[in-house]
Amino acid sequence: MSRVCEISGKKTRVGNKVTRRGKAKADGGVGLKTTGITRRTFRPNLHHVRIELPDGGMRTLRVAASVIKKGSARIAFKGNMITVKLLKATRGRNKRRLAALGFKKP
Repeated sequence: MSRVCEISGKKTRVGNKVTRRGKAKADGGVGLKTTGITRRTFRPNLHHVRIELPDGGMRTLRVAASVIKKGSARIAFKGNMITVKLLKATRGRNKRRLAALGFKKP
């Protein structure tokens, strides 16, 4: 499974980690010198969320935390774009408790 947000499309990006030595000019030094540049990855903060569809069904998506923070998202449903509320996925003991109360599995 790839690390991609299913709503915003955020995915792993690459960049550089720059290691420097010395003292900044602003602090009275002669300036910072770069001693090494290493490739690194920036990964999106993905979570599994459950969304309730208008027909009563549930769907689980991998969504970035920035999308969850907004509280809702637009998804494709039966050929149309609809706005749905995002709920954090239930796991472990809470999942069993909800199953005992009669809630459906996603």
